[in-house]
Amino acid sequence: MAEVRRQKRSVDLTALRESKVTSVPLIGRGKVRDLYAVGNDLLLVATDRISAFDHVLGTGIPGKGRILTQISLFWFDFLAEVVPNHLLSAEVTSYPAVLQPFAEQLEGRSMLVKRARMFPVECVARGYLAGSGWKEYREHGTVCGIRLPEGLQDGSRLPEPIFTPATKSQDGKHDENISFEQMERIVGAEDAAELRRLTLALYTKAAAHAESRGLILADTKFEFGRATAQPDGPILLADEALTPDSSRFWSKAGWKPGGAQPSFDKQFVRDYLESIRWNKQAPAPELPEDVVERTKAKYLEAFRALTGRELQEV
Repeated sequence: MAEVRRQKRSVDLTALRESKVTSVPLIGRGKVRDLYAVGNDLLLVATDRISAFDHVLGTGIPGKGRILTQISLFWFDFLAEVVPNHLLSAEVTSYPAVLQPFAEQLEGRSMLVKRARMFPVECVARGYLAGSGWKEYREHGTVCGIRLPEGLQDGSRLPEPIFTPATKSQDGKHDENISFEQMERIVGAEDAAELRRLTLALYTKAAAHAESRGLILADTKFEFGRATAQPDGPILLADEALTPDSSRFWSKAGWKPGGAQPSFDKQFVRDYLESIRWNKQAPAPELPEDVVERTKAKYLEAFRALTGRELQEV
């Protein structure tokens, strides 16, 4: 038992669970990202925190923040012709002087971005039936009110990608699926239609690339906003893009409808937490070193497959 505790501590020493950029105001900490105000812009720092079942765990995944940031940067560039994004720079040397004392901490895991007024909806595209979509289909034959063909299975490919928006619950923990009509009432009919168009266009291009790399993009969610400096300007893709934290990636070779598919995300973490029968209440348990290492390996595998590159020093 003492050996297990030593292993957990050794893992945590290499994981950045909380950034400390003391020269600028901290706006807030999400499940993974820390957000700072830098003049009229924002600094996003992806930590190595990992959450499961709506709780941030006591153990980080070393290098996870860098992996997620580099995946997002790949997609921001790849999808720039479909929609502009909020990125100003990810080169720490070009950041304002006030951030330079923290360069080592920020390198590879941060982005300087435009401050944006975000739409209060999650824009979800589904090309396959899984997760909450599978649950609703099994009960009602629909996903977010969209009627689907009979006879589909968990993991089935849909006849065509569908747009299934979601909104945050009051407690800020759960995404709640809503109909397109509900979304129209929240953001307005014109913006709702454009967000749907952009979401499906992004999904289509990203899914085709993923498939060419041997991966299935089962579903994903995007967040959009408009730059606060240009309230009437174009819609921007914001936050992150198509990482294993916001998307389901499956192996194309291993895809077999009829059950849950192995995915490139925190599957090992969820499986471990289920195996110890955690009651999903705080405090969240720590993770053993083998679960941490296998989870990190999955994130790295997704990065390599999607980008065709190696990621150094994670």
